[in-house]
Amino acid sequence: MKKNVFVGIGAVAVVVIISLGIWLLTGSGSTYYTQIDNSKLAEGEPRDGVVDLQGGMRYSYTLTAYNEKGAGKDITFGASRELREGAFLKLTVSPVRGVMEWSEVQYEELPIGVQERYEEGR
Repeated sequence: MKKNVFVGIGAVAVVVIISLGIWLLTGSGSTYYTQIDNSKLAEGEPRDGVVDLQGGMRYSYTLTAYNEKGAGKDITFGASRELREGAFLKLTVSPVRGVMEWSEVQYEELPIGVQERYEEGR
């Protein structure tokens, strides 16, 4: 009887660990917004947390990015080319993988909390 309990607990633990791993690696991630500042561009080999899964990511940006409430943090991500100065980006950030994707957005598409952060620079 005790053996069955241990087997059951072990099976549940394995399922939880596998599920957590899948979620961390493929989860939807958090959304942050940033503005391109090419003075913070580093060119060369991918480094500083930039994982080059697609090849050609020779540019690295470390910029302050803000969540929808306006809380900021420094985020590093890669690009295959130099991005347009002043462009606003929407970043999808995973806790394990870092920036999974980014896309350019217009100022009007930024959440109010993010727009407030960039009003001073406009």
